[in-house]
Amino acid sequence: MIDNYVSRFGLAFNPFIKNSKEIIVSTAEYNEAINRLNYLLSVSGFGLLTGNPGQGKTTVVRNWINSLNPSLYKPVYTCLSTVTVMDFYRNLASSLGAEPAFRKSDNFKIIQNEIIRYSVEKRITPVIVIDEVNHISNAILNDLKLLFNFDMDSKDRAVILLTGLPQICNALSLSCNEPLRQRIIMNYKMSELSKEDARSYILSKLEGADCHQTIFDEPALEAIINSANGVPRIINKICNASLLIGNSQALNIISADTVMRAVADCSIR
Repeated sequence: MIDNYVSRFGLAFNPFIKNSKEIIVSTAEYNEAINRLNYLLSVSGFGLLTGNPGQGKTTVVRNWINSLNPSLYKPVYTCLSTVTVMDFYRNLASSLGAEPAFRKSDNFKIIQNEIIRYSVEKRITPVIVIDEVNHISNAILNDLKLLFNFDMDSKDRAVILLTGLPQICNALSLSCNEPLRQRIIMNYKMSELSKEDARSYILSKLEGADCHQTIFDEPALEAIINSANGVPRIINKICNASLLIGNSQALNIISADTVMRAVADCSIR
């Protein structure tokens, strides 16, 4: 069935699901986010990238990290945002390649020493990405400004990117987090795709999967775009469900009626 699933529509693979070849579509939002991240890279310090679920934050960050020159940058990624302060310290020390200690103060020194070793001795800038930061505790937020304070706060030795849902802005607006908020030099919230970019997203995905035939007719494309509200993850879900339904019904071209059935299948009531 899987072979029919892709071959019926002339696809080398399904471009709308995970665990297949990733196709990067340079939408306006994607390009703007990359530009903001590159700016952060050029100046170092704290950055904040937010967006609603499914808008492509992780895709942007993953591909940005993969593009970094390993002789100039040391990427560190963590999504352990619901752990204790001590666990956070130990995980960060380990991710930097050091042996974690059992005391917070010791891990603090280990992390700072590792960052100095990379940035000063090796001339490699650590790029630390803390994902799902909307779940992070105030205790960890309070420590971040101290943890990355070097030379009496006169130098930025690392790039620290906080990513997550926009709810993190509520935590950062608290007076206790004012010192950290003032240190954020790049703040970008990703938005939904425009209708033009959503259409380009779908067609570029199909082209990237070596598709040379029409799969979705014009009303079907319009139905996908309108139903997904510019959210890439929802576009992928609807397109994938439409392909499944189209295959089961032996269709060669997917219509708006098929898309609406797919939208209903994707809804969780």
